[in-house]
Amino acid sequence: MSDRIDQVVNDLRAVAEDSHTVFGSLSATQLNWKPDPKSWSVAQCFDHLITTHSLYFPLFERLAVGDSKSSFWERISPLSRFFGRFLINSMRPENVKKMKTTAKAQPSSSEIDAGIIERFREHQNTIIEHVKKLPADIDLSRTIITSPLLGIVTYSLDDTLTILVVHCQRHFGQAKRVIESVGFPT
Repeated sequence: MSDRIDQVVNDLRAVAEDSHTVFGSLSATQLNWKPDPKSWSVAQCFDHLITTHSLYFPLFERLAVGDSKSSFWERISPLSRFFGRFLINSMRPENVKKMKTTAKAQPSSSEIDAGIIERFREHQNTIIEHVKKLPADIDLSRTIITSPLLGIVTYSLDDTLTILVVHCQRHFGQAKRVIESVGFPT
């Protein structure tokens, strides 16, 4: 495994463990509490990550077996580097500006059970296994993929790995802000 893959695996594992430590003992009431009607709850933050990142599994499975034929758009898109950098910068945890997500990535609007944090940890383990199965000789920066959320958006596999990490870190931070909000049930 490359140093880059090792770092991604460590970062994904760290978010899973930190999430378990910080949110694992919260009740369903606490996990579903929102600071205001337009905000997400802790549970919705993690439900969103599971929903969104699961969309990458078919891509990782194809790449793992060597089926990495690029589409025409992936081969010619002049915007892949732009899209990758834009998404990474937009999702960095220190950027707390709200972003809209696509309909495919919306979290559940109903009550989410208290097992969401353990499901997130299991989900992170699944992502890690997918990442570890990437071929050793794959060129992360030259392999261009199409976003599973928006078909016109392309970015490198290397940017994909960074997006997965910063996306987790961003919503971990968002969930922490929820439990630090005035009115959070104790």
